[in-house]
Amino acid sequence: MSDNTHIDTDTTTTPMKKELVLVVDDHPKVLRFIEIDLKLRGFEVVTTTSGEKALELVRSAKPDIILLDIVMPGVDGFEVLSKLRGFTQLPVIAFSASQGSRDDALRLGANDFMAKPFHPDEMVRKIEALINR
Repeated sequence: MSDNTHIDTDTTTTPMKKELVLVVDDHPKVLRFIEIDLKLRGFEVVTTTSGEKALELVRSAKPDIILLDIVMPGVDGFEVLSKLRGFTQLPVIAFSASQGSRDDALRLGANDFMAKPFHPDEMVRKIEALINR
């Protein structure tokens, strides 16, 4: 793919479908940390630093869940949530260093919220709880 997005579709070693997580954060180092952690735990991961690109990836990559940073330049997480809920009920876990974002994120349709910094185990517990509903 031209945008360096990679989705592993080889199922010869894993009979079960891997869950695809879309991670959206404007900080590349945070994205990379989350991506590595989730891949080590058996998830497929697609990442972007752009809220606008996230909306495109929801339609093209068809993720099972989204991890969405709220505070981003341009199209922020609140706008992404608002637009997402216009066409999908895909599970979304919003996150932010600003605890004040929690209520607005949940009101706009996020299924859960995590305050930054968060522990990777907490992140995975929340992902699995929403995917396995």
